[in-house]
Amino acid sequence: MSLHSAWKKLRSVTALTRRQQQPKQEEAEHRKGGEAQLQFASQWQLIRWKFARHKLAMIALVVLIFLYAVAALAEFVAPYNPRAFNRDYAAAPPTRIRFYDPEEGQFHIRPFIYDTERSVDEETWAVIFEEDRSEKHFIYFFVRGEEYNLMNIRFLQSDLRLFGVESGQISLMGRDTRGRDLFSRIIHGSRISLTIGLLGIAISFVIGILVGGISGYLGGAVDVVIQRIIEAIKAIPTLPFWMALSLALPIHWSMTRVYFFIVLILSILGWTGVARVVRGKFLSVRTEDFVLAAELDGASNTRLISRYLLPSFYSYIIARLTLEVPSMILGETALSFLGLGLQPPAISWGVLLKEAQHVRVLADAPWLLLPGVFVFITILAFNFVGDGLRDAADPYSNI
Repeated sequence: MSLHSAWKKLRSVTALTRRQQQPKQEEAEHRKGGEAQLQFASQWQLIRWKFARHKLAMIALVVLIFLYAVAALAEFVAPYNPRAFNRDYAAAPPTRIRFYDPEEGQFHIRPFIYDTERSVDEETWAVIFEEDRSEKHFIYFFVRGEEYNLMNIRFLQSDLRLFGVESGQISLMGRDTRGRDLFSRIIHGSRISLTIGLLGIAISFVIGILVGGISGYLGGAVDVVIQRIIEAIKAIPTLPFWMALSLALPIHWSMTRVYFFIVLILSILGWTGVARVVRGKFLSVRTEDFVLAAELDGASNTRLISRYLLPSFYSYIIARLTLEVPSMILGETALSFLGLGLQPPAISWGVLLKEAQHVRVLADAPWLLLPGVFVFITILAFNFVGDGLRDAADPYSNI
């Protein structure tokens, strides 16, 4: 072998070795850069990064954002007025969306529906709904319909709807026993059912953290008195208490007053569990070395609580916060379902489910249970988000 060929082979081997080592060096540099970034990251940045790695929680968060966006834009998303009814179409089944026309034997790119005709069986007197295939009604986005005020704000007036048909009626989820579009009523009902959880949890958590923090931080006679008050509230039977409060409501009250009164009821009953756990956390953290060091450094009580005590169990507070919202939603749904909460003409998922109490109605119109599906999806999404936030805020978990 000549000297030139040997030198050429040596260069090729050296280049190959460098190419093989380059990814490892880049990976090591990337790892060092990531470790340096973690060292200088704040607590909220670490929580955000760890939460983003929880795929199921991220999917649930997207679902919740979508649900709250739809609730905010309910008038635009719903194709019809939720209180408009047509008794000729009472308990009508969901409209079937088609792409294939069996009469013409061809497919259409744009979806369409047929009209629904109502008839009565002469032998059994049962109401029958059938499709009238004589005319197609194509579905369009951003169609004109009945005028509305977005979020009941007068200057946000429009008649633009997200989707609809130029003629005929479309009912994606069927109609209720009075002929009202169930999909429009579910969309409008989400505004109350979703916001009642946020308002209720905001009130109950402020009360629970405040009272529980005072009880655990001060201790002594104050702790004893507060714990006895909590035990007295928890000893009250929930259902009879709800019934008594519902009977105490004035008949002339508006839906807004009844709504905020229900929020207040749920908050009063919901803060005791938070207060007890916060009190236990304060008692356990109160004697830690970093708290004693802050006291010797001259930190005030307010700084001790806000800077050292509360951040030490952020993971619990965040997880409890997201898990309490579903309980508020279920509380409102149960109250309205039992007739103790919101009543028609108010629209919420609990009010809509109240119409599904009768077995005969369910046998003829099982789609009236669809509001319960939305309750299930919302609660499941909140639980997944709470699980992800709990893991992300845990200081002992790996990023």
